[in-house]
Amino acid sequence: MKILMLVPFIPNTAMSGGQTRWYNIIKLLSKKHDITLFTLIKDDTERQFVLELEKYCVKVKVFYRSKSPWTFRNLILTAFSHYPLLVIRNYSPSVKRAIARELDREKYDLIHAETFYVMPHIPKTSVPTILVEQTIEYQVYKHYVDHEIPRVLRLIYMVDVMKLKFWEQYYWRKTDQLVAVSDEDKKTMQKLSPGISVDIIPNGVDAHHFANHKARKKSPPRVLYGVANFKWLQNVEAVDILLDKVWPSVHALVPKAKLWIVGRLIPERFVKLARKRTDVEITESIPDARDAFKKASVMVVPVKGPGGTRLKVFEAMAAGLPVVTTRVGGAGIDLLHGVNVMVADSTEGLAEHTVTLLKDKKLAAKIAKNGQRFVKQHFDWNVIVKLHDDVYRKALK
Repeated sequence: MKILMLVPFIPNTAMSGGQTRWYNIIKLLSKKHDITLFTLIKDDTERQFVLELEKYCVKVKVFYRSKSPWTFRNLILTAFSHYPLLVIRNYSPSVKRAIARELDREKYDLIHAETFYVMPHIPKTSVPTILVEQTIEYQVYKHYVDHEIPRVLRLIYMVDVMKLKFWEQYYWRKTDQLVAVSDEDKKTMQKLSPGISVDIIPNGVDAHHFANHKARKKSPPRVLYGVANFKWLQNVEAVDILLDKVWPSVHALVPKAKLWIVGRLIPERFVKLARKRTDVEITESIPDARDAFKKASVMVVPVKGPGGTRLKVFEAMAAGLPVVTTRVGGAGIDLLHGVNVMVADSTEGLAEHTVTLLKDKKLAAKIAKNGQRFVKQHFDWNVIVKLHDDVYRKALK
């Protein structure tokens, strides 16, 4: 099949979870399909990933987007446009013209769009489209506004949230086949837009890559939060919960243990805190994420905010690291408490489970082994990519 794929950020395994997903899907889909990729970059440093993508794509077309969403141009256009800031920031007239030319010159069987905010680039066409939503964007944005924006400015931001909600649902209905990454997101989509058909293609992991790595456990034991991109509010919130409500109880019962925060763009306040304390350790740059998962004893993911499935949970489990999380943190994974993960929604429960796994080595080993087997069987990218076949067939009908 000849597929035109549109993604907002250049696929690679060195940046965000979404970009990791796109890279692996492209890599494996290319074994059966001819893929032409259109993508956006912030600057020329991201061109380093093009050569790798050209191994799997017939063509890779790269265009620029603004480095920051908060440019004067973006804000003015958002204020006077019917589109929200998320669309304005990632919209390029040159991309739309280039896609129109591409569709005129070449015959494609399918357009595969990742995220609704690339959809405005697609001109009127008879080529079937599928839209994959890794998260429900307006919910994530609303969560940010509710928790981070001062009350006096909140109304202004909520206008943009409502525009985002409108256009997100508009493109859900416009596509030939809509795809979510979790059953929770599917139910929300169908509640917001009754009657739409939604398939599920979960996030995944390169199970072999994370399992086949050697590293010695740190001593004293580390309770890990990572490997995370702290650009996302949910990760910042999770560490706040850990530091304020979970870690004090854990450290009181296992005083030798350390809380280990690993990731990109870690807020300075966490870095400063770690400099003052001996029980908190920060690693802002780690060349190989597997080292964090293999060297830690437990990973705790007290995520509360909305947002698809958590790639860091898959990666930790694939590496053989026992995970303690909330139901939101395990969304879209269908995990079993006490079998392949430990689940609690209260901070007391999260602390209790963490202490249990630190003290009970036999239980920790069981959870780790079962979790590793579970993600390999159900969420390895080789399994996930096969789910596209049925979705593509539905769109073609």
